[in-house]
Amino acid sequence: MQQQTLERDFDLTEIINGEEIVPPSPFRKHQGVIFNLTLKMGNYIINKRLGKLYTRPLDVILKEGEQKLQPDILFIKKENMAIAQDWIRGVPDMVCEVISQWSHSRDTITKKEIYERYKVPEYWIVVPELKTIEVLTIEGGRYRLLSEAIEVGIVRSEVIDGLEIDIKDVFDE
Repeated sequence: MQQQTLERDFDLTEIINGEEIVPPSPFRKHQGVIFNLTLKMGNYIINKRLGKLYTRPLDVILKEGEQKLQPDILFIKKENMAIAQDWIRGVPDMVCEVISQWSHSRDTITKKEIYERYKVPEYWIVVPELKTIEVLTIEGGRYRLLSEAIEVGIVRSEVIDGLEIDIKDVFDE
């Protein structure tokens, strides 16, 4: 009984375009990048009292039964916190996917199209193997590149007002 409860509490299942997907758990490097980003973003968000930051596994239900995603990191502005219920029921202000070998096309094509369709204001794509971060924002219903860093440099957010992250702090092991 206890084992079933734990499995249900940490369910990695996503529903993408009506199809149930159960990805494998991420590798250590992937988790390290998520931790570093969460630490940097989270401290900034808390200090500025901008809203709430969440990490996977947490369901983001964009359309009941059809689109239930679990971005690696998501942010909700304090004025939009009504969508934070049992799960997130609505469109977060920012989502971030840390790309793994097995998730590359799903995260950079399929999920990107879904986030764009639902007009998620900002989408971060993080590729640990290439030490790159792209920050995309919605403009005219389509994503456009706001900020990018490859191996060195700083990325910035439009949605998390004033946030800038040096990518050496993200990929530093």
